[in-house]
Amino acid sequence: MRSRRSCQRRPGTIYTALIPNRKGSELALAARADELNFVMSASETHNRANMNMTHAVSLASLSEIVKPAHAGGALVNATVATAFGCPFEGLQPLEKVLDIVKRYLDLGVDGVTLADTTGMANPNQVSQLVAEVLMLVPADMLTLHFHNTRGLGLVNVLAAYDTGARRFDAALGGLGGCPFAPAATGNVCTEDLVNLCHETGLRTGLDLQRLIDLSFRLPGLVGHEVPGQVAKAGRPLDLHPIPERLRRSG
Repeated sequence: MRSRRSCQRRPGTIYTALIPNRKGSELALAARADELNFVMSASETHNRANMNMTHAVSLASLSEIVKPAHAGGALVNATVATAFGCPFEGLQPLEKVLDIVKRYLDLGVDGVTLADTTGMANPNQVSQLVAEVLMLVPADMLTLHFHNTRGLGLVNVLAAYDTGARRFDAALGGLGGCPFAPAATGNVCTEDLVNLCHETGLRTGLDLQRLIDLSFRLPGLVGHEVPGQVAKAGRPLDLHPIPERLRRSG
């Protein structure tokens, strides 16, 4: 097994570490992470279940993370999990989510993510929240993180994009989930999202076929099927042979 020191870093790749507290940030910085992704749920109940911390403790942890991260050359992105709804508390008030975003900004974060951790978001809700947050941060500081739990992941991406958002999380094959989001499914599927962009004229700079080829390898790696659709159905213009009986009769 190669040691950590011998691992090769790919030029142009941003190495991000998901962290809950100061200890996590110290480990991430020691591993030379380029970006630290701090997470706190809008829902106090979900935050206690997921992070075992109250909002006050989480925010105190973030206040201890930002300056050392910047001193170490890393950026800090702060995520508002359950921003569109909590399985224990239900919908979170818009003002509550905006207040958390403001607290993040006051602590000096470099970016903010709104996460639909439980897949409860709908396009109208997404448009409203994104519009409000874009009054606080520029588009290049805002990321949207959707799950496809109820089949609205890509629709919510379009709603956010049409409102002005330009950065989105996705996972190859639609992998992902949350242990404290009952019946949660994975993140929006990378290759499905890239296909959507290409079909609607949005340039991504990504090679869809190469993503599909990688997605084919996932079941063998994770031991189960993955929910992505384009890898199963093929790209829209991946045509099939004409049935033999039609060729004979034609």
